[in-house]
Amino acid sequence: MKENPNNVVWHEPSVTVADRKQLYDYRSCAIWFTGLPSAGKSTLANALSRKLHSCGIMSYVLDGDNIRHGLNKDLGSSPEDRKENIRRIGEVAALFVDAGLIAMTAFISPYREDRRTARAIVKQGEFIEVYVKCQLDVCEQRDPKGMYKKARAGQIKEFTGVSAVYEEPEKPEIVLETDKLSVEDCVNRLLDYLVSNEYIKKSRMAREMANAVL
Repeated sequence: MKENPNNVVWHEPSVTVADRKQLYDYRSCAIWFTGLPSAGKSTLANALSRKLHSCGIMSYVLDGDNIRHGLNKDLGSSPEDRKENIRRIGEVAALFVDAGLIAMTAFISPYREDRRTARAIVKQGEFIEVYVKCQLDVCEQRDPKGMYKKARAGQIKEFTGVSAVYEEPEKPEIVLETDKLSVEDCVNRLLDYLVSNEYIKKSRMAREMANAVL
């Protein structure tokens, strides 16, 4: 049991992650997509979520913009606020994993230290860091919201890739070069990883995909 100086005690749940794994027939985990703005994090997370859903696997995407509308709407873009933003998402992702879902987070999360903090919050073996790697000029060409243009014009301060640093992951579980690979190729590589590392059974994927074709 965990206890802090304020006498707030951790209560162990009556239904455990192992119980849910037995019921759902797959292992829950947190897939942490990180990369420059417009690298393709949200696109890949949602594409993977759709594929998992078609296979009867429960998942949820925690999107950076969406979270800023509610849970983290009180945070700005300073290094301190970015740090707290990632800490909160790490806590939420851990709860989703405990609930038996494959939780996907689509956040720039530019600092290695903050990503290490998120990894430490989620239990060992349940955190998968995915580096969505894309050349800066390609990200700028995509730029669906015009954020890079505004940052170059000085209208946005502390913008990652322009006026704020992005620290590349040193040992991510997966690297996806979205300026070289299609969305489908990236999703297939993610699925291969989940199967080969026994988060999802190969037989289940084959069965569900066959049913989808029928």
